[in-house]
Amino acid sequence: MVLRMFLRGVLVWGVLLLFCPVVPGVSEEALPVWILSLDKAVEAATAQSLSLQKSAIDLSTAQYAATHLWPELFPSISAGAGLSYGTSLFTGQGSQLEQSGFGYSVSAGLNLSLQGGLPSALKLIQLAYQTELLNYDQARRQLAIQVTKTFYTLLTDKNRLIFLKETLDLAEKQREKSRIAFEYGLTGELSYLQTQLSVETAKLELSKAQTAYDTALGEFLLLLGYEQTGETGQVVLEGALAIQPWETDPEPLIHQYLAQRPDIVSMRQQIERLSTEETRTILNARAPSLSLSVQWRGNGSGSGGFSDNLSGNLSLSIPLDPWIPGTKSSQAITAAGAAVEKARLDLKNTEHTAMSQIRSLTANLRSSWDSLKIARLRSEIAERTYTLTEQGFQQGTVEFLELEDTRSKWAESRQQLVAGELAYALMILDLAAALNLDWRSMEQNGN
Repeated sequence: MVLRMFLRGVLVWGVLLLFCPVVPGVSEEALPVWILSLDKAVEAATAQSLSLQKSAIDLSTAQYAATHLWPELFPSISAGAGLSYGTSLFTGQGSQLEQSGFGYSVSAGLNLSLQGGLPSALKLIQLAYQTELLNYDQARRQLAIQVTKTFYTLLTDKNRLIFLKETLDLAEKQREKSRIAFEYGLTGELSYLQTQLSVETAKLELSKAQTAYDTALGEFLLLLGYEQTGETGQVVLEGALAIQPWETDPEPLIHQYLAQRPDIVSMRQQIERLSTEETRTILNARAPSLSLSVQWRGNGSGSGGFSDNLSGNLSLSIPLDPWIPGTKSSQAITAAGAAVEKARLDLKNTEHTAMSQIRSLTANLRSSWDSLKIARLRSEIAERTYTLTEQGFQQGTVEFLELEDTRSKWAESRQQLVAGELAYALMILDLAAALNLDWRSMEQNGN
């Protein structure tokens, strides 16, 4: 009998070892815990962003063109060579192959054309580089703000998990108290079953929030170029969402920072580019153009004779049709001037929109901070109400449903407070973007 039990135990352990996987962390080292700060996240996103890499390529191309302007003045150079053969067909001795019938030619040429719009063309190349530089800087700033928003959102979700775990702990403690009370006959079965339902509900809410957080964190890590957390270890976000009141008059902000907004700078660059383009169109159409060409030709034959010729040409062309109203050239000049006027109108519209955005954000920040004060007070009152209600429940003067209602209101008030703080922080980031400022400097520029 003892032998049979021993063999049965050996068989059971063998099956378990055969079918059970190796548990990580038991025979292997546990996966590391690594800290992810906001600065590291922004740095990783900047290095990983494909759109930013494409913008860097465009910037490099524009910079190369801006530092190599001499091709605009470089003449066109050509060279050529030819081989020929000639013989009679019906006269003389007819067609025959003779060395004297062979001939060859070589040539080289240089052509230089100078137009009045050449200085404007050089300036347009420089403006194109400035535009690409502005686009690259703006792309980096927008990426940093987006990463910051996602990072703080994840921090808020992480804090929400802590709140849900605390809620679950409270529900489990209340269930344990109800169980003891039920066993001693101090409370009814229905009350005990309700505490069990509260525990299961809290577990479900925590599980759903944990799944959503893990999914969002995984997507964020992929954006940064990191592997999944299950492969690299546990990721811990470093930092805290600390907000302070930011109040100031929007008019000084508009006066000081409006001109440095990227959209405003871009519109001014657009006006300058279109004005330069208008000047280039006028000069290319109406100014005289100078053309210089040099051509050398050499000819030789199979008999050994060789001759060459060097020729040059200098010409000045003065266009007349652009001075006549209604011609195509005249209409092109008019269209270029109209494009400049439209760009100036677009600039005014952009400035008005930007001023309205700054005023709206500053006003919303003031009202949002007042709402946060009320939310903090509501959370403190809800917490105190729950504490007193729990004491009453233990003394038998409060029903469980009332206790559950106060606990739900307390959890809801804390969630509203955290959501309000996140919205306030994101609004600060939006205002920093509207002023083209580093969001870290907002505290120094605030109240």
